[in-house]
Amino acid sequence: MVARRHWTRRWWDECASLYDLVTSEGVIAELQEGEYDTQTAAIALVADLPQLEVVDEIADVIDVYLANHLMPRERLGDALHLALASYHKVDFLLTWNCTHIANANKFEHIRIINTRLGLFVPTLVTPMELCEEVSP
Repeated sequence: MVARRHWTRRWWDECASLYDLVTSEGVIAELQEGEYDTQTAAIALVADLPQLEVVDEIADVIDVYLANHLMPRERLGDALHLALASYHKVDFLLTWNCTHIANANKFEHIRIINTRLGLFVPTLVTPMELCEEVSP
């Protein structure tokens, strides 16, 4: 967790400005869940970002993801994140969810399902992977 926190902070401080950032109501809802020390700061980071529109087709995409066991039913937020990024052709889906999203073992399954649906396949990465290398 400490390493992830470090990479996330580094990404926001050094790399975020290199990209056109977007978020979604799903991300904001996840950030608002529960109570934690950095909650206000985390929500503030994404508060002014453009939000991806949740159109009717997103529900259909999520249904296909669930029917094909791409994402577990109890983690609908994961399916929503991927569906929105795919539908809106977001280049990178940045996440620490290495179980259901940024997982090399799942990528081929995601690619196959999205291709069948005629959807874009975003690159699924962690903040560590998306930080540029800094020369010493």
